[in-house]
Amino acid sequence: MSTREHIVRGFKATLVARAIYMISSALLMFVLARYLLDPDGYGALYWAIGILAVVQLLADVGLGKSAARYISEYSEKDSGQIPHLLRSTIVFKLVIIGIVSTCLLLFYEQIAVLLGDPSAAPFLAAGVIYIVANSFNVFTQISFQGFNELGYSAAIQAISGLFRLVFAVAFVLAGFGALGALFGYVVGYAIAAAVGLTILYERFYRRYEPADEYESGLSRRLLEYSVPLTATRSANVVDKQIDTVLVGVFLTPAAVAFYTLGKQITDFLLAPAEALGFTISPNFGEQKASGSLEQARRIYETSLTQTMMLYVPAAAGIVIVAEPFITMIFGADYAGAVPVLQILAGFVVLQAITNLTSDSLDYLGRARSRAIAKGGTAAANFVLNLILIPTIGVVGAAIATVATHSVYVAVNVYIVHAELSLRVEQVARSMGLICGITGVMAAAVLFVAPTISSLPTLFGAIGLGALTWAVLVVVSGLVDPQEVRSVIG
Repeated sequence: MSTREHIVRGFKATLVARAIYMISSALLMFVLARYLLDPDGYGALYWAIGILAVVQLLADVGLGKSAARYISEYSEKDSGQIPHLLRSTIVFKLVIIGIVSTCLLLFYEQIAVLLGDPSAAPFLAAGVIYIVANSFNVFTQISFQGFNELGYSAAIQAISGLFRLVFAVAFVLAGFGALGALFGYVVGYAIAAAVGLTILYERFYRRYEPADEYESGLSRRLLEYSVPLTATRSANVVDKQIDTVLVGVFLTPAAVAFYTLGKQITDFLLAPAEALGFTISPNFGEQKASGSLEQARRIYETSLTQTMMLYVPAAAGIVIVAEPFITMIFGADYAGAVPVLQILAGFVVLQAITNLTSDSLDYLGRARSRAIAKGGTAAANFVLNLILIPTIGVVGAAIATVATHSVYVAVNVYIVHAELSLRVEQVARSMGLICGITGVMAAAVLFVAPTISSLPTLFGAIGLGALTWAVLVVVSGLVDPQEVRSVIG
């Protein structure tokens, strides 16, 4: 099977499963916000999840990604080391998770008081099992990525999304409120982790005959490479979650709900880019190991152009229809999320590039460089949030996110260029053409925007934009319909 066919097959599997995950996430978001929780309850739930995400980075560190990198490498040159790698990684994880979980169990009340909301204590107590379940849920997905068996990874994510939806809604309906929704997350992640660990053991660990000896220094290198990955993950979690936490500290639970809703909508839109980035990144490690950097460059340039072809117009559309979309879908109580979503439209484009680039840098062996960039921009994001949230409110968090992420994306792309020698002029021409198409599409949507007064007219305007875009990308030559049919087929 060629590299292209392998990527297409992996992308299809990943996209389908991530579609299941994101649709279940969207349904959960819609049901909780529209019918089951008021803005205060919705904000309290996701403020707690934001805090737990920060705590979880201490439990996960960078071991999963480090193991995936070495699994990818040693599956090519010495597969007998893989059972040793898996065993040592799980032992390390159990020790670290045990320490972090014990500390949280002992000090959850003090943490809640320190953050200014003692009522968050039950959420943090439940967070002990949340962290354990989600840690192994994510670990199995990353491990399958290292094996370049993306169908399994995607399936685990889909399972977690489906069961999270079912149990979160069931527990809220049973009268347990926002805390019940958190326990729904726990059950969904626990089921996914159990399935993932079973597959990892039966289909992968037992597949390889262990080498007689664990390669000298490999365990040490596993831990050493996890250090920059830990720094990157820490910076990434801080970058993604600290703004939510600070909104809760400085403002109200309702403000957290507005900000969280805007970010969740952008996460839903980013599912295809995330699926593509997750699919292509192991190939960079394989291509570098075999010295085929030319092919790696073509993969990245093609992926970048096609992703921007989708997300630049999508961002423009978000800005135009944000107000009717939020109020008609989630209700007028959530109108405060409109300016947040409009500002985060820029983040959609930036994060789409990040999804293609970040994991690829890890597999290219540039985790340290990415960690430095992420650490610097995360620190800047934290400072900007401290300045902007108290002064201009929840939109300040969105502005800080877009501003600092712009710098991070620029650095990442520069590092990729240093590794792969991208054809800058060719990429720039494609970007110019995409911006032109976006302008025409935006004009068409703006023309009908004043007529939007109901859900049918809202979706009609979105459909008009999508149709205009589809015609223009085909006419311009950016998309070959025959190639699309061959990929889909």
